[in-house]
Amino acid sequence: MKYDVIIIGAGPGGIYSAYELMRQKADLKIAVFEVGHALERRKCPIDGDKVKSCVKCSCCSIMSGFGGAGAFSDGKYNITNDFGGTLHEHVGKKKAIELMRYVDEINMKYGGEGTRLYSTAGTHFKKLCLQNNLNLLDASVRHLGTDINYIVLENLYAELKNQVEFYFDTPVLSVERMEDGYRVICEKDAYECDKCVISVGRSGSKWMEKVCGELAIPTKSNRVDIGVRVELPAVIFSHLTDELYESKIVYRTEKFEDSVRTFCMNPHGIVVNENTNGIVTVNGHSYEGAEKQTENTNFALLVAKHFSEPFKDSNGYGESIARLSNMLGGGVIVQRFGDLVRGRRSNAKRIEEGIIEPTLAATPGDLSLVLPKRILDGIIEMIYALDKIAPGTANDDTLMYGVEVKFYNMEVEIDEHLETKYKGLYIIGDGSGVTHSLSHASASGVFVAREIVGAQ
Repeated sequence: MKYDVIIIGAGPGGIYSAYELMRQKADLKIAVFEVGHALERRKCPIDGDKVKSCVKCSCCSIMSGFGGAGAFSDGKYNITNDFGGTLHEHVGKKKAIELMRYVDEINMKYGGEGTRLYSTAGTHFKKLCLQNNLNLLDASVRHLGTDINYIVLENLYAELKNQVEFYFDTPVLSVERMEDGYRVICEKDAYECDKCVISVGRSGSKWMEKVCGELAIPTKSNRVDIGVRVELPAVIFSHLTDELYESKIVYRTEKFEDSVRTFCMNPHGIVVNENTNGIVTVNGHSYEGAEKQTENTNFALLVAKHFSEPFKDSNGYGESIARLSNMLGGGVIVQRFGDLVRGRRSNAKRIEEGIIEPTLAATPGDLSLVLPKRILDGIIEMIYALDKIAPGTANDDTLMYGVEVKFYNMEVEIDEHLETKYKGLYIIGDGSGVTHSLSHASASGVFVAREIVGAQ
């Protein structure tokens, strides 16, 4: 089977690449290969009743399938160059913002109309943070919510499916160069194309590393983010979330001068499991619809770790910590902040007696047995710093779920066209190690589509 363009991965990068290719040149023959399920078949077996924790499916429906890992996220599109990746270093700051705004227009067209666009520009919280050794990063934030985000994806798939051929539940084993294009090899068949776009996301990091090795594409070690997900009463952060929704706050620790940041804030949200390469970690979701909202807000506190020679396996380091958590807790561990600072493990009784009703069934335990001291010290420092701008953050009953790990692909060597050293082979989205967010990944997909058809 021969195509003009084959896209590997149906996450944000792949979807918006296919959309823009279709819009720019309707006669192109396009195929998208995805290891996971079609959107309507993406169902996590955890129901909170009969199944309360991760059963380690062979293909995690939270992480893979149409929409990628962002499908069941809370649909936050941050329009900024300050965080979310380094796309602007390849395409330019102005172009990167233009692409992100274009993605926002698409989302509004396909079901996101009426959702709110928040902004940190000119807010008094900037001053409040600086007065307490915290830095609030600038961004415009479109919050779709998990429910509206799903509707947008449904509508985009309905638009795409008549002109783009989707191969779901079809892992790609390898990619081979040919004299005049590329061959994509799957378990049962091989497919050829003139241009190939790889967009496999963070969950495809091991696969991406393998392909780069086979094709001798240079890579360099990236970072890994390790930390916990904090859950507390929504009223504690309401003054921030009501105005900003997503507040990216960075703190530099006194002891080690490490950078600790808030990530993925979910007002009135829920804490959820994720399964990445068989490792169970934690994340958070939130909903636009009031009927699914809770009395809690959750967010991650992450410490970024970069490694120097000779160590290169930053993801392996994060995996080893996550595996230790899984070994001790059978999955995710939860601990009260008061127990952590007192040096004792949490138990079911103390959590049940607390003022916070957990939204995830996790094993009460001791995070100090899992997280390295340097990382844990930084997180504790950050909680006390946040307590100054949101009093109550450092309450004894504040819950901490661990571990949360953000795996980043090794950064692949690509040029200003997001093209590898091989003509016609593009690597985009979080799989490239260049983007780390829905907005940047989607924007990279649009950019490459325009490069392919010569529409920049």
